[in-house]
Parts: sequence; structure tokens; C-alpha cells
Amino acid sequence: MEQTTIENVYRAWREMKKQTVRESTLATYVSNAEKHILPAFGAMRQIDDAHMQAFVMKLADGGLSTHTIKDILLVLKMMMAYGRKKGLTDWREWDIHMPKDDGRHELTVLTHAEQRTLMAHLRRHISFRSLGLYICLCTGMRIGEICALKWDDIDTRTRVIRIRRTIERIYVYEDGRKRTKVVIGRPKTASSQREIPISNELARIIKPFTRLACPGSYVLSNDTKPIEPRIYRSYYQKIMKTLGLPPMKFHGLRHTFATRCIESNFDYKTVSSILGHSNISTTLNLYVHPDISQKRRCIDNMMKTVMGKSGGNKD
Repeated sequence: MEQTTIENVYRAWREMKKQTVRESTLATYVSNAEKHILPAFGAMRQIDDAHMQAFVMKLADGGLSTHTIKDILLVLKMMMAYGRKKGLTDWREWDIHMPKDDGRHELTVLTHAEQRTLMAHLRRHISFRSLGLYICLCTGMRIGEICALKWDDIDTRTRVIRIRRTIERIYVYEDGRKRTKVVIGRPKTASSQREIPISNELARIIKPFTRLACPGSYVLSNDTKPIEPRIYRSYYQKIMKTLGLPPMKFHGLRHTFATRCIESNFDYKTVSSILGHSNISTTLNLYVHPDISQKRRCIDNMMKTVMGKSGGNKD
């Protein structure tokens, strides 16, 4: 078989993917390919184990997490599998070792005191924008979901928020040039399209806003034009800095919500459903990180079971 270059395989695969995946998903694939894969292998016709192992280690040394590296490798494997199917390459699976993840990319979570400080500030300075942060802390919604949330999606009578769409800014590569564009569409998975119950307290906070809401408007802007995630992320960061809270990523609000749910003895399946995960293991692996106080309570409760409720020795 006369093999073509990896770049040619990529271009054929990309054209096929345009017809089969969402625009935002394609943008992620293209970004990984054109930022990492093509610079390393584009001119090559075959990639052996040694080249692949060196590539993986270079990505790790560059500060990428094991999770991110696996995402990049997934794109490369899809490309090569397609190339083999079309007779462009005789690719076979590589035998390589993934670097150990050192946990540097693990999300942080607000402490109870920090969360109370933030929520109290948001209540004192309640507005359409600050309401969005409060909703995130009470529901675990993603930033794209809260930016795409419309007033029609909230029912204060039944106390339910319906997640129907998400907004994101994606990279688009055209004729070798990269630009960005905002895309509003359905959540990526069926599990992400969900209903989230809200507390009586949150419903009371939201209700006055519904009387001021413009028909068909987005919650954060109260306008038919949404606030995009990078603008809202900047707003959030300014509030955190003003309050002297840790410079936590916006996604940490979702992480905080999940952790509080587990601390409140929610079953994992319920938490997973509220967060919109298709697999409960995602919830456990990414969001559930008990702090020392929760671990101490578990140890104390276990010892009470062993020793009796008084904690003393009955013998």
C-alpha cells in the first residue's frame, strides 16, 4: 500500500466529520489536530511507537493533563482509523505508556465560609447578572448553560429549571486561518438536556425578576442577545477578587455544588442526573472530593457505630 501523509489523512477525515458531528465538536477536533497533531506528524506517512511515545511525553512536559493528552490522542486515532478504512494508511494501534497525572489540573472548591460570603454578597447586590451566579451555586449549571438560559426555561411555580441549550465560543479553521464564533445550540448529550429542581429560597429570589423579564429574553441580559461565556467569566472573576476569595475557575462553582450535595448525603445517581452526566463515574472522578471535615465526620460516625453511640467502651 502506498501511504499518504498524515496531513492528507486529516483533511479527508475532517471533511467526513463535517457531515456527522456538531459544529462545536468538530471545532474541538480541529483545534487538537491543527494545534498539536499536524505540527508533529503532518509531513509523515507513518507514526511508530517511538514517535508516539515522544509526542505524549512532550505534551506532558508542556503542562497538559493526562485527560487532555488522551483527548488529543483520540482525535489522532479517529483520523488514522478512518485512513486505514479508506486505504490511505495501514495504521495499527500504538503500544505506549501514558504519563502519570500529578493532579495539578484538579479543580478547587469553595469552603463553606467562602460560599456563604459569595452568596451573601450576591443577595445584597442582586441583579440579572448576579442572579446567574446564584443560580449556578444552587444548581451546578455549566457556564454555557447559564449564559443560554432564557426566562421561558424557568418555572417558579413548579420550581424547575429546564436546560435546553448551551452557548460557547468555538475556534473555526478556514483556509489555514483561525477565527472564533459564538454558537448557540442544544447541549452535547441527551443527559445534559435535563430538568433541575430549585429550592423555595431560590424560587423566591427569582420570582421578582420574572415580572421584569422581556419575552424571549435571556436571563443574564434580559435581552434577546445573550451574554457570552468569556464576558460572564470576567464578571465572575471581578467579584471573586473584590471579595478576596480564591481565584477559582468558574467551573469551580459547579464543583462546589456537587461537593455540597455529597456532603448532604445525596445519592450519587441523583447528583449525576442533576449535573447532566451520562455516566455516574464522571461525577465521582471529577467533582466529588471530600474535604478534611467531611472525612472526619465519616470517621467519627464509623467509630460511634463500632463503640456505641456514646463513643465509650461498653465492656
